Amino acid sequence: MNIAIKVENISKKYKLGQIGVTTLREELSRLGAKIKRKEDPLLKIGQKPGKNFYALNDISFSVNKGERIGIIGKNGAGKSTLLKIISRITAPTSGSIGINGKIASMLEVGTGFHPELTGRENIYMNGAILGMTRKEIDEKCEKIIDFSECREFIDTPVKRYSSGMYVKLAFSVAAHLDSDILIMDEVLAVGDMAFQQKCLEKMDEISRNDGKTILYVSHNMNTIRSLCDRCIVLDKGKIIFDGKTEKAIEVYLGTLKVASRINKVKTESRIKERLLDGFAFETLTLADREKARYKTGEKMRFFTTENVNKDLSGVRFRAAISRPDGTAVTSFVTYDGINIKKGENQKTEFTLDISALAPGRYNMILGAYKGTKPGNPLYFDIIVRGTINFEVTADEDFKAGNYWNHTKWGSIVGGPIEAKQI
Repeated sequence: MNIAIKVENISKKYKLGQIGVTTLREELSRLGAKIKRKEDPLLKIGQKPGKNFYALNDISFSVNKGERIGIIGKNGAGKSTLLKIISRITAPTSGSIGINGKIASMLEVGTGFHPELTGRENIYMNGAILGMTRKEIDEKCEKIIDFSECREFIDTPVKRYSSGMYVKLAFSVAAHLDSDILIMDEVLAVGDMAFQQKCLEKMDEISRNDGKTILYVSHNMNTIRSLCDRCIVLDKGKIIFDGKTEKAIEVYLGTLKVASRINKVKTESRIKERLLDGFAFETLTLADREKARYKTGEKMRFFTTENVNKDLSGVRFRAAISRPDGTAVTSFVTYDGINIKKGENQKTEFTLDISALAPGRYNMILGAYKGTKPGNPLYFDIIVRGTINFEVTADEDFKAGNYWNHTKWGSIVGGPIEAKQI
């Protein structure tokens, strides 16, 4: 059987507000009123009955053995509830779930650890829960301790561990013990960057070499992109996408608010600190473009109007390009400052050579500044990320070659290298 997890029509319903009472008599009183279709006799004056809330609403999917699945979505989308149901921590309200194999899960820092036991004792306890013999745990114990980087504290009760140490040991136990399915819910964010990378490499290794199935929840799209081949996007308890990682990330980040021909620059789209006086962006107009969509190799032209209330000298502009998930790509700057005279609704034309950008979606931050010294400019105004969005699509020449892979090669399309022996 090649399927590791099969979820069929799972729903999880909660009742909002205060639930439960203190005595059997009160429970029977409430039940009697419900049968007679009367109002709950225990409600306080002015209090409304609790409403039903579906954390998950009729979702179905299957996961094959050895797959690495990312589960992404906004806070409250139902990700953690889904993992708790798969881990058998909570039961679904309706639907069924089939599991083929042993599960090791990390749903929050310290899951499965007893605080009074030492790190070493918790390793043996977790192994026993997974059905391993003492001999099998003995064989893996040293590897677990080495990977966790907690050898100095391994015989100390884990209640004295920091959250980072907890995660290091918990991940090491989950990754090395005899489980078939590894479930991770955002816990790696607690660890340091070096250990996060080490964990991602370990998950990749055990998936490819040992055939372990991985379900990974994270709001860090870079780790999702590097680890997962497939992603499920949840929104309000429903699956809105199930497929390739890059497309899933685009769906998660939402449909781009593609810039119209004229964008009014709202006050909340600007930074509010370190602003110099005298200059503020008013509008942005894309040249000859109904939508902010460009073919590879094209240049990007746009105009801004500004409100200038005093004569200015040495004004420079910077356009910083990033991916929708915030990953920095490149930036363009005007090295020579320009002089601007006082007068409302000044107009500036910009041309950006975006020919090196790979196909994909991008955000742009546009700033006007005065360079007081290298690396430390003082800004007049900045239109923050998320206000200006655009997309680069592949033209025919680009399609004729290898389609650029963001995951492997990044967002910049490299040029030829000239080499000669000397």
